[in-house]
Amino acid sequence: MTQDQIILFALFASVFAMLLWGRFRYDIVAFSALLIGVVLGVVPSKDAFAGFGHPATLVVALVLIVSTGLMRSGAVGLITRTVIDSSRSLGHHITLMGGVGGVLSAFMNNVAALALLMPVDIQTARKAGRSPSLSLMPLSFATILGGMATLIGTPPNIIIASIRGDSLGEPFKMFDFAPVGGLTAIVGLIFVATIGWRLIPHRDDAMAEARDFAAYIAELTVPEDSELIGHRVAELLTDAEKADVAIIGLARGGERLYGSARNATIRAEDALVIEAAPEALDEFRTAMNLAFSDKTREEQLRAEGDGVDLLELVVPADARIVGKSAQSIGLAWRQRSVLLGISRQGKRITKQVRKTTVKQGDILLVLAPRDRSTEVVNWLGCLPLANRGLAVTEDSKTWAAIGLFAVAVALASFGLIYLPVALGIVVVAYALLRIVPLSELYDSIEWPVIVLLGSMIPLGAALEDAGGTALLANNLVSLTEGWPAWAILVVLMVVTMTLSDVLNNTATAIVAAPVGIQMAHSLDMSPDPFLMAVAVAASSAFLTPIGHKNNTLVLGPGGYRFGDYWRMGLPLEILVIAVSVPLILVFWPL
Repeated sequence: MTQDQIILFALFASVFAMLLWGRFRYDIVAFSALLIGVVLGVVPSKDAFAGFGHPATLVVALVLIVSTGLMRSGAVGLITRTVIDSSRSLGHHITLMGGVGGVLSAFMNNVAALALLMPVDIQTARKAGRSPSLSLMPLSFATILGGMATLIGTPPNIIIASIRGDSLGEPFKMFDFAPVGGLTAIVGLIFVATIGWRLIPHRDDAMAEARDFAAYIAELTVPEDSELIGHRVAELLTDAEKADVAIIGLARGGERLYGSARNATIRAEDALVIEAAPEALDEFRTAMNLAFSDKTREEQLRAEGDGVDLLELVVPADARIVGKSAQSIGLAWRQRSVLLGISRQGKRITKQVRKTTVKQGDILLVLAPRDRSTEVVNWLGCLPLANRGLAVTEDSKTWAAIGLFAVAVALASFGLIYLPVALGIVVVAYALLRIVPLSELYDSIEWPVIVLLGSMIPLGAALEDAGGTALLANNLVSLTEGWPAWAILVVLMVVTMTLSDVLNNTATAIVAAPVGIQMAHSLDMSPDPFLMAVAVAASSAFLTPIGHKNNTLVLGPGGYRFGDYWRMGLPLEILVIAVSVPLILVFWPL
């Protein structure tokens, strides 16, 4: 073993020990290891920061922005309303989401499948009042498993098919992976949905804090072209319950209707009086195609076309609005803003929201033009609450967001456009269409995750360049000499999985596939079962957040620690080996 190999193996061992300990944040540990590698000369200085421009790093960053765009456009809400029911038990929810994720991953890149479903899962967790940490890791594992079933589901399958073409004259076809990869994925999904998720440690997150805020009394206006006109208020109660809002009245001509409001027939320009949290209020507005206010105020609000901000403001004693109403101080025509709701320590509000006299201690929910939100806050003399990431759904852009994403994924899946380029085009389009405001373009990126990836990729490349991975491969061939074929396949899969958990799964496939072919030739057997073993194992990176981009994507939103993954990942990897080896021997005879 060379000096460089010794240093790199020691460095990797130290990094993983520190990450498993959890005393220091993962990005600091990884970046420190990278710098040590550069100082010791095992990582070339010119390549020290190459990981930050690596496609894997870019894909993670771009996917997070695209996910934000899908949420802001209402695409996620559309899927949530039509497919997901937050009243389901956690096990049923994970089964449904895992099944959908697995199927999608078979026919589109599994990173893109997770990008589509991750916001849906987070939103469903919020509505159900549980931490997303309980379901995001199962979703990540499900999309990884689903990618095993087809040629285009995951990059290792594409690489292994190409290596087979170069070595044996013909690559694997689209569904050659399905008998082994597909059946293994099904068994893996059953495990994740029934047992696996129970092994995940519970992590509290900021979403729990959001549920502690009081609900607002707000009004949403029925537009002139609404399909709700002519229906009774009572007919909306089921949809309101699904969105986690309460309809408490109806306002008509500036006056609240009581008693018979549930049986009242809805007319144009009526206002539904609602009690709800801001997120639920926006979801219900989008689902029912309601407006923030009457037509005139809505036009004033959106006059400049740069989008709107949703502000939560505490009213101090010296605020301009204390003792007055939003209408009396001219909030709409002076500041082109709308008072959407008022929270008053759980007390009911009996007047129209904009005509209600504001008191000290009230919390106001205000819609303001994005470029003037700070000016509006200062003019009112209120104090903004800490930013909870509230945003107004741009529901008029839902299908544009979905269409752009679908086209990009389709082109990338069939190899017509490189995936990072396709995602980059979507991000630029989202910015130009203001689906994601330019001022918030980078807010959704989990920067500690980017630093983690950018730091570890050069270390992995250095290990490969120093001959560390080749050393492992040669030792594997010597170790298994004279062993039965099934045992050799098991060892090959274990080593490949281990490499995939440390390195990027694409690099693992490049290294391990030729080793599999060499082992087959030495045993005078068909290379296909060995290549299939490498294909399944290279995709089975379940022990760490850095082995697969999907695991990295959920690291931040799920609030996971580095050492959380092996709890469900280790038994899943054992199960994958136990299931796939017999399937390989049946469908790809030696």
